[in-house]
Amino acid sequence: MYWEASGNPKGKPALYLHGGPGSGLQTGHRQLFDPERYLLVSFDQRGCGRSRPLVTDSDYDLASNTTQALIADIEQLRAHLSIERWLLTGVSWGTTLALAYAQAHPDRVSEIVLAAVTNTSRSEVKWITETIGCIFPEAWSEFEQMAKRKTGQSVIDAYYQLVRDPDRRVRELAAEAWCKWEDVHVSLNPQAKPNARFADPNFRMILTTLVTHYWANAAFLEGKEILHNMRCIAHLPGVLIHGRLDVSSPLQTAWQLHQRWNRSRLIVVETEGHGGAVMWNEFTKAIATFDDPR
Repeated sequence: MYWEASGNPKGKPALYLHGGPGSGLQTGHRQLFDPERYLLVSFDQRGCGRSRPLVTDSDYDLASNTTQALIADIEQLRAHLSIERWLLTGVSWGTTLALAYAQAHPDRVSEIVLAAVTNTSRSEVKWITETIGCIFPEAWSEFEQMAKRKTGQSVIDAYYQLVRDPDRRVRELAAEAWCKWEDVHVSLNPQAKPNARFADPNFRMILTTLVTHYWANAAFLEGKEILHNMRCIAHLPGVLIHGRLDVSSPLQTAWQLHQRWNRSRLIVVETEGHGGAVMWNEFTKAIATFDDPR
């Protein structure tokens, strides 16, 4: 596992969980935390970024990459750093992982701050891969046709099959189509530009393999769905930040969590979708409300 720690070694411990699954760490998240007040810990999740092996390695065991395995990785990292409890933060898929970890280990969490909230439930996966086509019918039609799905097969299952095909060209075309679709639905801003990272075929393949793996399996949380287990963390203070115009992950998910989370605060960013400058500003302010010393 590649991990890094920055900021004040004696500061309040905080964990940042990246999105994707499979996006890996970038550097911008460090700017969200006051380096004098926080000990910020982050890591590249299994199979991506600078962690090894990569999910695209020929002998990679995809079955070993699950939400439960990631939770175990987080616990191992916490113990390695001798951290008793930490502030959990995450964005997009990172919010699903943060909530799943918190529900598994509520005694190891002090507070939670999440942006662009997701639960990766079956209904959310169906929305983002099928139902959302009512908003982007032209792009979705192309995306769906590239899936080459069989009768009765879902789009997510079809893509999951394609990215594991023995033919490398089949895998590459599936990853290219998947990332093209991501660029379509991630923002309603007409000025939005394609994600520059999608130009890298290796990144496209890593991201698509892990996203379809987790989405096809509903984040490996069936029977332990996050919404149904909010009682485990209802006592923890938390902030949910979500864009009103987020079509990728509609506000309903954050709203439903808020309704079952006694000590949560929901901040709706009226002008943004799945991310944006205002959302990051609210994220930073929310973190600052919990910046008391360890």
